[in-house]
Amino acid sequence: MILLAWWFLRHVEVEGPVIIWSKIMTNQRNPAPPAATLDINCDCKEYVIDYLAKSFPVRLMQVFTDEDGNLRSEAMNDDEGNPVICARAIAARDALVEQLCALPPIATALDAIIEHFGTEAVAEVTGRTRRLVIGRDHQQRVERRSPSANVAEAQSFMEGIKRILVFSDAGGTGRSYHADLGCQNQQRRVHFLLEPGWRADNAIQGLGRTNRTNQASSPLFRPVTTDVKGERRFISTIARRLDALGALTRGQRQTGGQNLFDPADNLESDYARDALTRWFQLLYDGKLEATSFGDFALRTGLRLENPDGGLTDNLPNVQRWLNRILALPIALQNAIFDEYLGLVEARIEAAREAGSLDLGLETVRVDSFEVLGDELLRADPVTGAETRLVSLEVKRHLRPLRFKRLVRMHEIGTRHAIPLRNARSGKIALSVPARRLIADDGAVIDRRRLLRPLKSANWTCDALGESLWEEIGVTEFAKAWRTEEEQAANSSVTERVHLATGLLLPVWKRLPGDHVRVTRLVAEDGHSIIGREVLDIDLAKIAETFGLVAVTGPAPDELGKLVLASGTPQPLASHDALMVKRSLVGSEQRLELTGYAPDRLDWYKTKGCFTEIIRYRTRLFVPVSKASSVLPALAA
Repeated sequence: MILLAWWFLRHVEVEGPVIIWSKIMTNQRNPAPPAATLDINCDCKEYVIDYLAKSFPVRLMQVFTDEDGNLRSEAMNDDEGNPVICARAIAARDALVEQLCALPPIATALDAIIEHFGTEAVAEVTGRTRRLVIGRDHQQRVERRSPSANVAEAQSFMEGIKRILVFSDAGGTGRSYHADLGCQNQQRRVHFLLEPGWRADNAIQGLGRTNRTNQASSPLFRPVTTDVKGERRFISTIARRLDALGALTRGQRQTGGQNLFDPADNLESDYARDALTRWFQLLYDGKLEATSFGDFALRTGLRLENPDGGLTDNLPNVQRWLNRILALPIALQNAIFDEYLGLVEARIEAAREAGSLDLGLETVRVDSFEVLGDELLRADPVTGAETRLVSLEVKRHLRPLRFKRLVRMHEIGTRHAIPLRNARSGKIALSVPARRLIADDGAVIDRRRLLRPLKSANWTCDALGESLWEEIGVTEFAKAWRTEEEQAANSSVTERVHLATGLLLPVWKRLPGDHVRVTRLVAEDGHSIIGREVLDIDLAKIAETFGLVAVTGPAPDELGKLVLASGTPQPLASHDALMVKRSLVGSEQRLELTGYAPDRLDWYKTKGCFTEIIRYRTRLFVPVSKASSVLPALAA
């Protein structure tokens, strides 16, 4: 199911589809008679040609020296005072006009969609009263549209007669296009957002047309942009507004971004502002490749340097900097944005690894969940609203990345997509380029992203070169991927999840702050629950904070898995000095025991542990594959 939302809003840039859209509306106000053979090109070519005819420099210039000895130029005139015209300039102008007139017309997005799929498949809900369509005889004709046409078109989409809907700002007011349980068309919508413009509130309102209550499924949102990085300016505005809406109600973050945007898309966040300050410092120090300090200041007209040297304290904010960037040539724009976004993503990655990155609400679809425990954390003395700690047993099927989709996404076997296999585990991954990071000292960190059937992760090129991942052939890779894919598709997992639900704001800061994640679990039977996740390793701390008795810490057989997942060291039950921690040894995550008694090394080994001397120090490890049996034996 495809739903196309085309936003033709007011733009400040005098270029691109907005001008073409305006010209379509102008040309269709006075169409040719219906009986005539129409051949109308709806483009802005005449504006450009008129501009060239009137403004192209064709006068000869003469150079002279003024009274101060400076070289100047002025237009030449003949003896009679008439302007002297340059024949070469006239020829160049005429040749350029000839080439422009020979270019084929560029179709607008709206008309291109209708022409490609046909009026039988596309429902148009816009403000147009007339439109040009291509008939079965491949001839243009003018089609008049009454005010009731929008109602009929929207109804045909909701009934499933037409599977594509295009609506504009004018066509989105007061209407709903979601998969309503009361309509015949309940297929999942895929909502494409084109040309969001400067008015983020209108774009957000349009996104809400396809995501409402009483719907069979939530839509997939797809913002459409080109490879011009300056478009991040418009997407960033929408991302910031969505984040702001989500921040108003911490318990219902789905009101906000709905995970539509990556955190790096919001160029007005704290991470982006900090990255911009660092970008200016690196620019002043000459550590950036895209542009130099002097050239950037000259092109943008920004005053960045104090009269006595050094960066000014009043540096431009993100909005002003972005607006000046949009005036630069496209290639320079992209180069500057690549370096700037490298700084932004370096901060995002650092926050993600530290567990302090707030992603907002994440909707997780599961097969089913069952409530195992329900403890009262707090009751509001005024309203009586409760905050509870709910323990759930969640069952879900794994949804691997299909090989067919992987082939559509990447050209496997090229330098862009390199098939890899891990020499130790035998698992396979596809290595694809990832955005490079820029360190605070200006150093460039090249990265690759490893795609696997069930997960993906970014690796620095240095770490990948020192790892056990090795290149393999495409045929061998395809066979191994399909094998892992089928194994995952036929598997299901059962896990325990703890959620703090109810009135969260009064207890938000009292909950452990190392892991902030708000999750909504949605089961296939329609039941859902929303709350802030609580890790097993934090249960003991929560029990102590809120005075709970029934809640205990993680069991020893689950301790190894939790430590590996969270990276937080935990004491082993019955052994106050013995700590279980996650350690990286030779590019491999291990479970290490600290605080052990040196005279009991043999006893630890009999329980399944092993030792390794690293830098003249004996370290004690628990085999990851046997942690569920070794750790309980040590705790007994």
